[in-house]
Amino acid sequence: MQKNNNVPTLITLFGGTGDLSQKKLLPAFFNLYRGGYLPDSFKILGVARKQLSDDEYRGFVARSVCADDDGKCDREAVDSFLGHILYQSGDTGSPESYKILSERLIAEETAIGQCANKLFYVAMSPKFYDTLLRNLADSGLTIPCSNETGWTRILIEKPFGDDTKTAQALDELLGLLFSEEQIFRIDHYLGKETIQNILTFRFSNAIFEPVWDSGHIDRVEIRLLEKDGVGERGGFYDGVGALRDVGQNHILQMLALIAMDNPTIMNAESIRRKRVEVFEKLHHMAPDELERSAIRGQYKGYREETNVDPSSKTETYFKIRAFLHGNRWDGVPFILESGKGLGEKKTEINIYFKRTKNCLCSPGSERHHENILTFRIQPDEGISILFWSKKAGLTSELEPNKLSFDYQTNDEDDGKTITTAYDRILHDAIVGDQTLFTSTQEVLASWKFITPIVDGWKDTEPYSYKRGSNGPESVH
Repeated sequence: MQKNNNVPTLITLFGGTGDLSQKKLLPAFFNLYRGGYLPDSFKILGVARKQLSDDEYRGFVARSVCADDDGKCDREAVDSFLGHILYQSGDTGSPESYKILSERLIAEETAIGQCANKLFYVAMSPKFYDTLLRNLADSGLTIPCSNETGWTRILIEKPFGDDTKTAQALDELLGLLFSEEQIFRIDHYLGKETIQNILTFRFSNAIFEPVWDSGHIDRVEIRLLEKDGVGERGGFYDGVGALRDVGQNHILQMLALIAMDNPTIMNAESIRRKRVEVFEKLHHMAPDELERSAIRGQYKGYREETNVDPSSKTETYFKIRAFLHGNRWDGVPFILESGKGLGEKKTEINIYFKRTKNCLCSPGSERHHENILTFRIQPDEGISILFWSKKAGLTSELEPNKLSFDYQTNDEDDGKTITTAYDRILHDAIVGDQTLFTSTQEVLASWKFITPIVDGWKDTEPYSYKRGSNGPESVH
């Protein structure tokens, strides 16, 4: 992890009073500040419609970073952090607002005495992207000071489009206004510790990579399960659905890290290229394959949720059997499953290895003894391996055992440790490392796999399932 640098940096947070800023971004910036990972000279400028003074916004920021205060909130650090906070009210659809924003940033650079790096974070709904990006580019704020100093970068949240066509349109707009080196597309799952550890675990331990193929692996299950329903997100979610909400991004990114070849070099260009290769090898389903390979469901009561169409066909659950072309993964199913309103909250990747040809088991035992490697992303991050050994006693009976590794929270944390996905993402954007951000090629290749499924579902009814269950009964 790189520490701070001495180049002044101005961070503009569009949607500065929104839910994402309040719950994730502002606390993450504070964590980076406490750990010494922000530049010595920096400002965070929140931008939103609300009419607030700098001091009023600082009060909002203080409440955000101490929202979970149990008496341990470092008030001295908070007060110091607030000295770097500014606010600008404005309408992102009005060119005049960007003129005012430009004048504010120029004033800050004048006070600093040099051109500053500029980081623009778009923490707003995708429906505002087109207008915001065009106005931002027209304002001249995205032009770097020079090739040596004063870089300009933009961070945007998923979803990156609704299908292949809209994703292409968004990327064409981004490509027209910014260079690829300036664009940081965020999938916060890539910032989670266990997700980052998949590649290190695979390629730094000689016992795994030789058996990482169809000759030794029976199937891979990637599951992102949630107990809650859509809650207050009904208006947004009903036009999106589970597959586009988490399938096109989080789940496919996990699949890519499991299935990709060794990038040989630990840098953004090599790793992102290998992820693209996986997406390009995904088998695109024909319409007649959907019924048996792409199942979707909707929990009972979803249509009564706030701002949801009473006749909605939007899926809150899906289970897909995906396959990759090529010798390495030929015939190995990747089971992709996600849903809301289920019986448990869990995100994990299970890799099932094929049983040994001749199991040294007790006479008459025909049990299928599988070794299972599990990457747990939530609720408790860690890695475990299930293996079989002889049970203590006079028989040859086998029993399952686990070797496991957990990411434990250090109660003695002094603020020097990067702990959350957004901590990592924001840090990497500031230092310019694009490894944890999706490229243009990744976005388009993943949509080419997802879009035929979404299109094929348009005229079909999702299976119904009871809240608190494991999903539609017909799937299990």
